[in-house]
Amino acid sequence: MAEPIVLYDIPSNDRIKRYPWSPNTWKTRYALNIKGLKYRTEWVEYPDIEGLLKKFGVPHTEQKPDGRDHYTLPVIYDPKTQRFVEDSGKIAKYLDDAYPDTPRLFPAGTDAFQAAFHDFVWPSIGFPLFHHVILDTAASLPPRSQAYFRATREVLFGKPLEQIATDEEWLKLEANLASLRGYLDKNGEGSLLLMGAHGGITHSDIQVASMFVWARVVWGEDSEKWKRLMGLHDGRWAKLYAQFSKFEQVDS
Repeated sequence: MAEPIVLYDIPSNDRIKRYPWSPNTWKTRYALNIKGLKYRTEWVEYPDIEGLLKKFGVPHTEQKPDGRDHYTLPVIYDPKTQRFVEDSGKIAKYLDDAYPDTPRLFPAGTDAFQAAFHDFVWPSIGFPLFHHVILDTAASLPPRSQAYFRATREVLFGKPLEQIATDEEWLKLEANLASLRGYLDKNGEGSLLLMGAHGGITHSDIQVASMFVWARVVWGEDSEKWKRLMGLHDGRWAKLYAQFSKFEQVDS
């Protein structure tokens, strides 16, 4: 029997019942679940990510503001090919190529479109949402990861986490989700997927869903913030997010 793929993910604490929370690692978790691939999770706390990935020879994915290399998750290890792969987009493309009989997340001819959408979705939707989930995200982490997360994010924003959420950022989030709704409606009013009802789920759809699962996990389904987000635009985002509920198993 083939060994399962290993997904390296960032743990949470008992506050959210040690459930996966990271939007970036959820992109890969969704991809694995949509493709029906066997995998297991290895949990890596924030302060340990760089050392572990250097040990494995996994390259950095970004540069820190001071110019140093930044090592991030998700990363997978595939025993079938004995390869480590970093970055959720690269992982999705790797899985498309390595497992061609599974649903494709980058259908032929969509790479340019999906690259453009990637450049839209984080600054327009992810970053305004980040302002409002950042404090609850910190509270959802184990002590060592929480200290690391708070220190690095307070440097990024130049203020305590408690001061980051603003009404202005929420209004940006609402306005940019309205823009996304308008783009989706080009496929037919009420469309929930970027390639339309017959195009299937793509990596771009996963990027949106991963932001919503992040908010749901760290806020909680009974929170007013979650209900407010899902209630926007006549419940459009609750309907979109519901498309992914069957792909939220933690390990296969």
